[in-house]
Amino acid sequence: MKHINAISRLFLVLGLCVCGIAAADDPDVHADWGNWGDRGDALVLGDSVAFSYINGVGYEYANPANFIGFPLRLHEWLDLQVVDAGCPGETTGSFLSATAPDNGCRAYRANFPLHVPYRGTQLEFALGFLRTHRDTRLVTITLGANDGFLAEAACAAYANTDMYLDCLAPKLQSVATNIATILAELRGAGYDGRIVVTNYYSTDYSDAAATYLTGVLNQLIEAPLQAYGAVLADVFTTFESAVPTTGTNTTCRAGLLNVSGPVVPATSPPSYSCDIHPTQSGHLLIARTIAKAYETARR
Repeated sequence: MKHINAISRLFLVLGLCVCGIAAADDPDVHADWGNWGDRGDALVLGDSVAFSYINGVGYEYANPANFIGFPLRLHEWLDLQVVDAGCPGETTGSFLSATAPDNGCRAYRANFPLHVPYRGTQLEFALGFLRTHRDTRLVTITLGANDGFLAEAACAAYANTDMYLDCLAPKLQSVATNIATILAELRGAGYDGRIVVTNYYSTDYSDAAATYLTGVLNQLIEAPLQAYGAVLADVFTTFESAVPTTGTNTTCRAGLLNVSGPVVPATSPPSYSCDIHPTQSGHLLIARTIAKAYETARR
């Protein structure tokens, strides 16, 4: 394989800047989830996309209200009170276990507040929440991309060789296994409402290698859903449809990813590079895709 640069853009993962202001270790900050009254109509779980993370914004990390994305749209469109437990850098493994490898979630939590505070794993929070908020009607899950990034790093020695995919495949298989475990745990807690799991968009639909491997990851995410009565929100296809098919059909140029800075040397008109996190228009598409999947499941 000669596509290591392309493949490195495959996995939608964090470029965390865990620096600056650390959150105060105030006991009141770590409020128990049981004290939130009747909030709980929708529970958003996952990684930086679920959190609505923005790369490189410095002091803004001290206030999670600065990070607004698809959960707010779900609140507005579906008339649901949304609780967002997403953590930047969460893997499917670290979602389940406090000792499993993550891609920056624990470091982020140690320095900055999440949208909702909790002490243990995201799974522990979710199970406790569902047991005490029986009016929850929707759970969304956005996980798997950070697993891909860790697998890529572990297989770096095989980059640019035909053994690269052979190295990635068994490491990525844990995505399907862990998603199945997460769904089983949610159902085991007595939650019988709608579960919508998102897949991931390609950061560059003109890059065949990156887009192919995004599809491989998405297949693993989707594999266990039917067995647990969960449905897919096909974000991959939604984004692909929004990217022009003429010219350089990148998700960045379509305005769906946050700009990370001008390309050097500057061009006229300027050309920009992007990171891997959605813009507000990208989050709008994600929200539409989730809402459509939710309404279809209801019918």
